[in-house]
Order: sequence, then structure tokens, then C-alpha cells
Amino acid sequence: MTQLYKNYIAGEWVAGGSEIENRNPSDLSDVIGLYAQATSDQLEQALDQARVAQAEWAATGIEKKYNVLMAIGTEMMTRAEELGTLLSREEGKPLVEGKGEVYRAGQFFTYYAAESLRQMGDTADSTRENIEIDVRREALGVVGIISPWNFPTATASWKIAPALCYGNAVLWKPANATPASAVALTEIIAKQDIPKGLFSLVMGAGSEVGQRLVKSPKVDGISFTGSVPVGKGIARAAIENLTKIQMEMGSKNALAVMDDADVDLAVAMAAGGAFGGTGQKCTASSRLIVHSAIHDEFVSKLLVATEAMKVGHALEAGTQIGPVVSQQQLTENMAYVELGKSEGAELLCGGQRLEMPTEGYYMAPGLFINSNNDMRINREEMFAPLTAVIKVDSYDEALTTLNDTNFGLTAGIMTQNLARATHFRRNAKSGCVMVNLATAGTDYHVPFGGRGDSSYGPREQGSYAAEFYTVVKTTYISSGTPM
Repeated sequence: MTQLYKNYIAGEWVAGGSEIENRNPSDLSDVIGLYAQATSDQLEQALDQARVAQAEWAATGIEKKYNVLMAIGTEMMTRAEELGTLLSREEGKPLVEGKGEVYRAGQFFTYYAAESLRQMGDTADSTRENIEIDVRREALGVVGIISPWNFPTATASWKIAPALCYGNAVLWKPANATPASAVALTEIIAKQDIPKGLFSLVMGAGSEVGQRLVKSPKVDGISFTGSVPVGKGIARAAIENLTKIQMEMGSKNALAVMDDADVDLAVAMAAGGAFGGTGQKCTASSRLIVHSAIHDEFVSKLLVATEAMKVGHALEAGTQIGPVVSQQQLTENMAYVELGKSEGAELLCGGQRLEMPTEGYYMAPGLFINSNNDMRINREEMFAPLTAVIKVDSYDEALTTLNDTNFGLTAGIMTQNLARATHFRRNAKSGCVMVNLATAGTDYHVPFGGRGDSSYGPREQGSYAAEFYTVVKTTYISSGTPM
């Protein structure tokens, strides 16, 4: 009998009003479990209890917060193989990536454990005599977290960890495509000595649970990662209550490969950036802007590298590209393959659905050439193992092409020219810039976010997370008449 996994509402594991089935995209015969869908009444209960718990947690000493966050992170890292296997089983990314994601997620908690001890304020003298000023940060309050399926543990962790670090309560609505990873993380958090209701897991459809969460006047902040259309809907709903929002949304990242680049290194960075995680990364290199002087050599070598990549079951040794996450995603990917061809781009290889020993959502990585920056495959986020080469004749044309997008999350350049690299990092209109690296791959202790349609609100990660999860209080203290 298939196991039912429940929501964690106000300190209790409870069944929902309905359930959804979770199947392995590598093997559709593998049912991972049934997952409860929270009701509106359960959401309200979680919100009410969160307010009470948050006041208690905010008053809790910083060493207690440190111990809780450190315990969560340490357990996640210790169990990275077990939990990474579960993640890869339900999301489809290769096992090595699943394990790495869980371990990195644990590092977010241990990092913010340390940050909980490092919450320093500022002091200043007033312009008036005998008055001192104290400036410090306090918890925002109750935070709603809406996380995506492509990094189901890491993205949630880099939101949950700072929320708890700075004294907030959390209501987490994960993506319905990856509920098993959400339950696993919740089980670890639920073990901790924290106030009842400080953390709740409310699984459900975004159109129902997510929408109610963002519209609630009981929520002080919403941290969201997902698509631009959903993000704009959240912003419209949140503004009714003047709810603080932090959003990471779409991207259309480009890697510029210059005429002086190490071509073999550029190919490795392009292939890894474009196809790692089955192309289902917000930092994926879906545009490859290549100088005409090395275009043919680069394309020839990238074709070899692309065709050599092993597509297979996420849990099989040697798999480099797993299945895409769902039938809906696969259908959208196939539509982009046909769109690219109809726009005049040449599909040099891949792009087709693959038949494997187990039934799943497999497709071959696809490489387009002879594309231009006006094509929809170069304007829209595909979220697929697909990339397109755009030929340019100069560095200036490459930079102009790279910046010609509504998005601005990551941008990269492959060059051995220090002056060019310096100019690029100063003039690329993106939140993250990579020099001689893949566009995918960031660290947990520094800010992450983009420009344009990619991001809205304060940055995530590192000490910059405090900008969202806290509010600033300025206190004026009179010492009276001087003696």
C-alpha cells in the first residue's frame, strides 16, 4: 500500500483535504508516495500559531538559535547520500547532483547558525547633545516561503535558514512536483527544540494554497522562486497588504566565448552550464555567444561533447543528464525544439524524446546553431537541456547581444584578456558575472540575485539576506543633562 505523507501544521503532522501522487520521472512505475494537500482552514491554523511562536522565537537567545540551525545543517550533511538519493529519485537530477544539493543545503543552515551569533548593530552620536543612537535589526515576523522543484532542498534551505536565523516564523509551500524532499527536510526541522508552530509545511497547489498565503494579511513577507508570470501575480496580491516581497524569477543567461578563449575550456564550461541539471537551472547557459574567429572550432567540439553526454536514470552510475521533471515540462521542451526550427535555427543534434529501459521523461540534449538574438528560443526561458549558438564578430557585439534581454541573472565570458574581462564584469547587466567559469554555480556566503525580470526585492544568501528577513529599528537615548 502506498504510504501517505502528511503536512506539518502548527507542530502536528496532519492529513489534508486530498492527496497527490508522486512518481519517479526516471521510472514512472515507481510511486514514491501520496502527499497531503493542505486545506484553507489548516493554512489559517498554521498562520495563527506562527504569530504566537514567532514572538517566543524572536525573544530566544542567539546561542539557542545557533544550536538549532547547526543541528539541522549537520544532520543534512551527514545524511546527504540518503536524502540526495530521494531528491534525485523524485526530481530526476543525476545522483551526484542530488547528493551535492543536499550537502550544500546543510551548509546554508550551518552558515546561518554562525550568522545568528554575528548580528551586530550600529551606534551613532545624535546631532543633538547628550543623545545617543542605537540601530539594530529585528525579525520581520511571519514569512511565507514558496520554493521551486528544480532545487527542492537547496532553494528552500537558503530561504528557511536565514528566516529562522533572524527570528522569524516560517510557512513553507514547496512545489507539488517534489514533495518528498520537502517532507524529509521538515522531519529534520520538526525534531528541533523550537516553539510549536514556528515552522509549518503546507503542501498544495500554488493556485490554491500559494495564492491564499500571498493574499493573507497575517503574512509579513513572501520569499518566492519561480516564473515571471507567477511572480508578478504574487506581487499584485502582496501589495494589497503592503507585504514585503523577495522574488527570484526567470533568466536567459549567456556565455560569451571570445576569440582569445581557451576553446576546450570554453566547451567544457558551455556544456556543463547548458546541460547540467538537465538544463533545469535558473543559471543555465541557454545562449552561447561565440566570436566568429573561433565559431566553427567551438561548435565542432561542443557537438562532440553534447553527443557524448550520457542520458539515463537519475540513480544510475555515470548518468550526466537525467529525465526532465514531468510530462508537462517535456511537452514544453519539445515545443521549443519545434519553435527553434520554425524560426530558422538549425538543430545540430538532440532535442528528441528518448526511449530508455524504464519509462520516463527523457530527452537528448539539443544544440541549435545559426540562431540570432531575436528568436524566441533566445528571448524566453526554456528550462530545458537546450542551448543556442549566436555568432558575433567582435567583443562589443557580444556584450551588446548578451545585454539585450529582459532578464539579468548570470552572465559569463571566456577570455584570456584581463582588460576585456574587467570591462565585461563592469558592463554585463546581470546580478552575477562569471569569468572563465560556467554561468551555473554560485556560493552560499555571498549575495545571489539578478536584474530586470530575473529578480525583485532584496538579495538572497549571505549577510545580504538580512535586508529581507529583518526590519531596522533606530532608537534615540537621552542621557539627560550633563553633570
